[in-house]
Amino acid sequence: MSHRAPGADRLPALAAPGGELDRLLREGVRAVGAGAVWAVGDAGGTLGGGSHGRLGLGPYAELEPGPDTLYDLASLTKIVALWPCAGVLRQSGRLPLDEPLGRWWPPAAGHPVGAVTARGLLAHTAGMLPYTRFESLYGPDPAAIRAGVIAAPVARAPGTSVEYTDRAAVLLGYLVEDLGGAPLDVLAERWAWHPLGMADTRYGPLGAALTARTAPTEYEARAGGHLRGVVHDPSARLLGGVSGNAGAFSTARDLARFLTALLAPPPGLLWGEPWIRESLREQTGGLRPARGLSWLYAPGTEPADGTFVHYGFTGTGFWVSPRLGRWALLLTNKVHYDRLTQPLTDLRNAFRRAVFG
Repeated sequence: MSHRAPGADRLPALAAPGGELDRLLREGVRAVGAGAVWAVGDAGGTLGGGSHGRLGLGPYAELEPGPDTLYDLASLTKIVALWPCAGVLRQSGRLPLDEPLGRWWPPAAGHPVGAVTARGLLAHTAGMLPYTRFESLYGPDPAAIRAGVIAAPVARAPGTSVEYTDRAAVLLGYLVEDLGGAPLDVLAERWAWHPLGMADTRYGPLGAALTARTAPTEYEARAGGHLRGVVHDPSARLLGGVSGNAGAFSTARDLARFLTALLAPPPGLLWGEPWIRESLREQTGGLRPARGLSWLYAPGTEPADGTFVHYGFTGTGFWVSPRLGRWALLLTNKVHYDRLTQPLTDLRNAFRRAVFG
């Protein structure tokens, strides 16, 4: 397989206004039916981008997306907030990746998750139960949810299978907070967002001014309307909007800074090159589907291709390839319209192929 994507030297031209990527996204967004922002870049920053569609139905029908539109990142929170914080703790020697949690983290002792490792949580090989709405299991109290997640049984022996589950990120979020000595939103701002100048990125609920430029997500009967500026994920809402699995909001402008830093970490970044290099390689020991640390391999690619991705349920996604030296992002609020995934999957795949080959 080629180690360079078709048109690699033409990426700036492909990303120019009215260029191939712009046309691809314009047509694709019509099929998806959502407001979308996209961008591509390399270690030097953004090479091009654009926005298409409308942000919603009814009262939102005239709203157009742009680089300053805030999106509910959903599972991209695992990468933008939780993963760099875990990296800081790893590089400072406070987060052993391969020691069972029960040996060194007191809350896990005596529970099935005590046999799980932090590497297993990051690589989705911990064997934890699939994600279930926490309110139905533990009630609405955050303390009861924490206790329930820590005490829950595992579904499979750790290290024997790969299964993506939000539970792993929720548990890792509790662990990171305990080791970091502060709530996850504080640590993410301190260690990830502020150092990169990501001024728009934060956990919700958002204030009125930020909500006014936020893409709405799904209709929520309890809220009496579409969620906007409040996290879509129901379990993250129970936790006050701050969780390891979901809850962060960001813009294309900020995420471009984040993705650029993966290819060219600025000096002094506490979760810099060693953590990035360790994370963006296979961590599942031959088990399939292969995973990095928090990062997933792009569907339709082989681990040797080295293109990593993460998606959010609300319709967000981004990719990075250290081997090719480029990144891409596509933010939509698809869930606002419906939960049909195939049109967005088709668009994501076409976009990924155009940028990365």
